[in-house]
Amino acid sequence: DSSSNHSFVCHLFVLISVEEENPEFWRSSAQNTLRSALSRKLNSNVAKNIVLFLGDGMGVTTITAARILKGQLQNRSGEETVMNMDTFPFVGLAKVYTVDFQIPDSAATATAYLCGVKTNLNTVGVSAAARNGVCRSQKGNEVTSILKWAKDAGKSVGIVTTTRVQHATPAASYAHSASRTWYSDADLPTSAVTGGCMDIASQLLRNTDIDVIIGGGRKYMTPKGFPDPEYPTDLKAQGQRKDNRNLINEWLSMKEGKVARYVWNKTDFDAVDPEKTDYLMALFEPGDLRFDVERDPSMDPSISETTEKAIRILKKNPKGFFLLVEGGRIDQGHHDSRASMALHEAVALDDAVARGLELTNEEETLTIVTADHSHAFTFNGYPFRGNSILGKSPIFAMDLLPYTTLMYGNGPGHKITNNKRPDIRNVDTTDKDYVQQAAVPLDSETHGGEDVALFARGPMAHLFQGVYEQNYIAHAMAFAACVGTNQEHCAATAEPDKTPFTSIDPGSSAPNTPFGAMTTVMLSITMSVLLH
Repeated sequence: DSSSNHSFVCHLFVLISVEEENPEFWRSSAQNTLRSALSRKLNSNVAKNIVLFLGDGMGVTTITAARILKGQLQNRSGEETVMNMDTFPFVGLAKVYTVDFQIPDSAATATAYLCGVKTNLNTVGVSAAARNGVCRSQKGNEVTSILKWAKDAGKSVGIVTTTRVQHATPAASYAHSASRTWYSDADLPTSAVTGGCMDIASQLLRNTDIDVIIGGGRKYMTPKGFPDPEYPTDLKAQGQRKDNRNLINEWLSMKEGKVARYVWNKTDFDAVDPEKTDYLMALFEPGDLRFDVERDPSMDPSISETTEKAIRILKKNPKGFFLLVEGGRIDQGHHDSRASMALHEAVALDDAVARGLELTNEEETLTIVTADHSHAFTFNGYPFRGNSILGKSPIFAMDLLPYTTLMYGNGPGHKITNNKRPDIRNVDTTDKDYVQQAAVPLDSETHGGEDVALFARGPMAHLFQGVYEQNYIAHAMAFAACVGTNQEHCAATAEPDKTPFTSIDPGSSAPNTPFGAMTTVMLSITMSVLLH
């Protein structure tokens, strides 16, 4: 109850304050951090593997609030908690605007960090020469992603998401579409049908041979009226395709001669043996997956479990792998202005990061955690240490009413009656369904436009320091893994456990000195990325 929680927080605060009142506590802590920074060595290996963790909508405010929530879920004060992503040695900021909008969406941003090209709002896998929703404009303006570059280099590739696998983030890794909403052929406007544009679900099969596909989105893969295996009487869960194709069956038939598994529930998923599986398609819901706090653990695996299965299947390839892992419902929790949902999703993603690190070797695996964009989400007031991150400010506002320390600039939480905000003194704001108050009324809260953080560790992780355009991320990942077009720096006989990088003399195309940790050498290599 609230009284026991209050006494726990007070006791915790006393314990914290006694230790932290001693200046030696802070000096010692800072010296430890300093020693860690001084002992940091640049990892200049080729990245045999890349794991990209993408928190959709996971802006810096979300990361800070999720960090505190993670600690408080472990009965700690929360603020001093160290997230798994916090341990990454190299951090940068990515600028997220699109070619046509100041504040972006997930489709244009995914095209930037996966394909290396900034584009227009609501478009995936096409350049800014394509127009939103205009089929004829996408022809000839397609751009490919690092997932395809990795596959072309002989690596295994996979996508894991908590949304439907046809959603904006995963779609940008394999599809080219003038509209992110063309999930199945039933979503194509007449002009797109006559113009010969293909829906995103169809492109999942056609464009790149993806080894592991995990998420939701069954209804976009099956014929109209086809009953869903989990919800057979739910009309909204039925198949939607007008062309009468069953893309799941087609996918299985395409893998003849290989061990390919399709599963839709956790029992079958758990039975998949990674050692004996070449291909896996796991679609756990007709649309997006459930929020983690509402997930039925007997039916749907966690994002940590799906990440583990994907890595165990992909890592069998001696040439390595590329894996995109999306915590896609952080974004959807924020759009609903349900901060609790969004933050629990972010904590779940951070848990998946830990699982990924356990299953890979930092000497050969580049691991990145970043976001596509942020939200109109604020962490405000003057709450005491240990205050519930989902709680209220101890100081009331000018209207003599309390307010939560997490709020939104806009969204469904704007409720003004007789010129007064709702009185939340007796409201449990920590409830998973509580909708935080907002300044401006909107059905759905919007994205934010500030830079997003990127955390990197592993081979060439130092390339991700600084402030850069979001599309730089794809180029730096490709550079680190020696995939794609920019490979002048790669030694012909590179091995994953060696250091094959060489510096490029700007006046010559020939490599001349062994790659080292010198700043001047790093600058020339970084320039090589930017110029290509």
